[in-house]
Amino acid sequence: MAKLYFKFGAMGCSKTAQALITKFNYEENGMKVLLLKPAIDNRDGEKTVKSRIGLKDEAVPIRENENIYETYLNNYSDCNVIIVDECQFLSPEQVDQLADIVIAKNIPVLCFGLSTDFTTHLFPGSKRLFEIAESIKEIKSVCTCGAKATVNARLDENGRIVTEGSQVCLGGNDRYVAMCRRCWLERLARERVQ
Repeated sequence: MAKLYFKFGAMGCSKTAQALITKFNYEENGMKVLLLKPAIDNRDGEKTVKSRIGLKDEAVPIRENENIYETYLNNYSDCNVIIVDECQFLSPEQVDQLADIVIAKNIPVLCFGLSTDFTTHLFPGSKRLFEIAESIKEIKSVCTCGAKATVNARLDENGRIVTEGSQVCLGGNDRYVAMCRRCWLERLARERVQ
């Protein structure tokens, strides 16, 4: 039986690299892969998925209100597997549509993304994946202190931690740093005193 998979972690934990390696592995075994990404993530181009280590591939962008189930049926029903990068940006309804593909078409759907935003709150797409995914796996990354990183700290132009603003703000190492909760709280306290 196929499953809906959710592989999550903090910024910089190799989620995208693992998604692209997984795609390569399926293709090496003669399977056709549909690589999706939310269109809102246009950092490397609307149709490009690119990891920090330089791996990249072309993806099908998914619009905000697009019905993924219909898109799959109408255009990609010959695919053997679906891989989604940056799945935290999907709506809960789109996650349900992916789950419907798993059940109706018996093909695996592997979702890679963040669980929480810069304020440590779940993204709507990630929340829904935690609720219904048959397989949930954390991809771990490390804080500078050596502890497991769990917080995606957003930085302003002066390198100070930001705790207010829109949930979605695209960026990489220039904008975010993965930290453990202890270091995040300690740095927040220090910066508020200054």
